[in-house]
Parts: sequence; structure tokens; C-alpha cells
Amino acid sequence: MLTQEQRAIITATVPILEQGGEALTRHFYKNLFRDHPEVLPYFNQAHQHSGDQQRALANGVLMYAKHIDQLDALGDLVSIIVNKHVALQIRAEHYPLVGASLLQAIREVLGEQVASDAVIDAWGAAYGQLADILAGEEGRIYKAQAAAPGGWSGARDFLVRSKTVESEEITSFLLAPADGQPVLDFAPGQYIGVVATVDGVPMRRQYSLSAASNGQTYRISVKREAGGKVSTFFHDNVQAGDTVQLTPPSGDFVLRDGDKPLVLISGGVGITPTLAMLTEALRGKRPVHFIHAARHHGVHAFRAQIDELAAQHPQLQRFYCYAEHGGEHDAPDAVGLLNKEQLNHWLPASRDVDAYFLGPQPFMRAVKQYLRELGVPEQQTHHEFFGPAAALN
Repeated sequence: MLTQEQRAIITATVPILEQGGEALTRHFYKNLFRDHPEVLPYFNQAHQHSGDQQRALANGVLMYAKHIDQLDALGDLVSIIVNKHVALQIRAEHYPLVGASLLQAIREVLGEQVASDAVIDAWGAAYGQLADILAGEEGRIYKAQAAAPGGWSGARDFLVRSKTVESEEITSFLLAPADGQPVLDFAPGQYIGVVATVDGVPMRRQYSLSAASNGQTYRISVKREAGGKVSTFFHDNVQAGDTVQLTPPSGDFVLRDGDKPLVLISGGVGITPTLAMLTEALRGKRPVHFIHAARHHGVHAFRAQIDELAAQHPQLQRFYCYAEHGGEHDAPDAVGLLNKEQLNHWLPASRDVDAYFLGPQPFMRAVKQYLRELGVPEQQTHHEFFGPAAALN
């Protein structure tokens, strides 16, 4: 339990974290990987090199420190971290390793004059409190997943039933359990963890589930990322008949029940979770506006499937925006970057809608601003950045 004095120390360190949090977390990761190489498979090294993971951790630590006296104010942050950890299968025994490396980094980066014994003790207690919250909630989810129909714990073998090229960059993999037993249901929008060994090195990634839950199979649609070891491995090496390992579905970016018009806005590979959302929504009668932005026709995945659904379901209106268009293929509804004027034309006349949007971070920031300016209430929008959202993964 944190003492009042320790809480005061944590609060006082917030300005230091704001100024040098990213440098601190870079040093933390260096210590962690040097002293505990067994945790490397749980971390995306591409995000390490780009700095995305360090920024995510720094932001998470800063938010925690700012709200140390009112943890409820963290909002969705804890849920986001927990779901990412569940997909990666982070376990309670990993937390002491992270904690030791974090305290060591605080001491080494800030120096003994700033990071005194009292500061280290306070942060040790604060980290212990956060670890207990996260590990407790993760443990509850692990038990529920294992006990649910079709559920399991840890990694489970799946056979690649089919491999389908969806665009110049995205390929889908239909996966069925090797034991022939049912699989755990999932909510539209969730993702699944993949455990892969690439060049002898075990790695873990999460991919959105791009087809609705059916109790028998899962589908992931993987974009080939420049320098992405796991995505390249799937595109170049994984074939129908191969075996891959999956951890149970997770994620809190999910389609909520409702009868308001539904707006699904995606950019690039952000289209993948919207497919399961769209399928589920079309089982009811609510109007759906499906808006997708892509660089050009060649990288626009699932266009034929969306067009077919629009032809079958009058309540579905779909709109496409290409950054560039050469005219040799099916024309989009607009050319150029998705902007506020286009959204204004494509949104329902009433702004009383449920809007879900996701994709690359610059795209997400722009869409969020446009929706706010167009009068869509903040509480009626749901969004997820594609990138490292969890502070501790």
C-alpha cells in the first residue's frame, strides 16, 4: 500500500517524466533485454527501433503518475494494456522482471541525487500497485478464456485452411484448430495473438480478426510491413496446410449494441476489424455507412466483398476515397486524402450516430478532429490507433 509520503513523491516526479520519460524508457528496455533476454519474444522490435514502444510506455507511466491518487481517471488505459497483455500472454511472473529493470533505469538515468532511496522506494511501491491491478485482471481473463466453450489457455495449434491474396499488401489466412474442436467466440473488432518462430527466434504479434465469429475458424488478414519480420514470414512462408499457434481472442475495441446509425471509418489495414463489425451489424436493421480510405486501388482490400454486401443490404452505404487514382480500375467516390468535406457528405444527416474509426495514427488524429467539428459527440465515437497501444508491452 502506498503511503501518503510515497504518493507525494510520485506526484513530484511527474515533471521529470514529462521532460525525459522517453529517454528513461529507452534505458529501461536496454536493461530489460540485456538482463532478461527471455522476454524478447513479447516485444515488437520494429516498434523498438522506431521509438513507438518507448513513447507508449512513457505515456503510460506518465498517466499513471499523474493519477496516482485517482486511478479511476485512467479511463480505458488499463483495459487497453490488459487486453494487449492477454493477447501476448503476459503472466504474473513477468512483472517482477519489468519492475526491477524500471527501478534500475530510474536510478541510472536520473542519478542518485534525484533518484534517492526514498524515490526508488516510492516508485517500487507504485509499480507494485500497478502490477497487482494488471496481473489480477489478466489472471481473471485467462481463467474465463480457459473455462469458456471452445476456450483454451496459452498457445494452441491451428492449421492454415486457406491463404487468400486480398490486395497488393494484404493476405488473409483462414485458421482451424488442429484438434478439430470448437473455438472461443469473440466480439467483432477483437484481435488474436500469433506465436511464430522466424529464423529460429520466437516472436509474438496481434492481428485483428477479419471475419465474424462462427465457433469453428478464425481469419486474420496480414499486411506486409516494410521490415516486418512476422508479416513477411506469413506472406512468404506460411502456406495452406501449415501449423501456426494462436492465443485466445482479446481486445476492448468492439462493436457495441445499439440502434443508432453505424458509421465505420477505416484507413489502410484498419479495414480488417471493421469487416467483422459490418457482418454483425448487417444481421440487424440499423443503417450502416462504411467509409474506407486507401492509397490506391491496388492496396484496397476487400472491395469486391463490400460491394457485394452493399448490393444485398439496402441499409448499407459504402464510400471509398483513394489518395491517388490512375483511372485504370474501378473509380473511388473521391480522390485525395479523406477530408472534412467528404465526411460531411458521407455521414448521415443526423449526427446522432455511433462512429468507429481506426487506422494509422495521422489518419486517426485527422478523423477524430473532423468528427468533432462536424458535430458527432465524443462519447459516440470509438477509436483505436494501429500501433503499440499498451504501455507495458
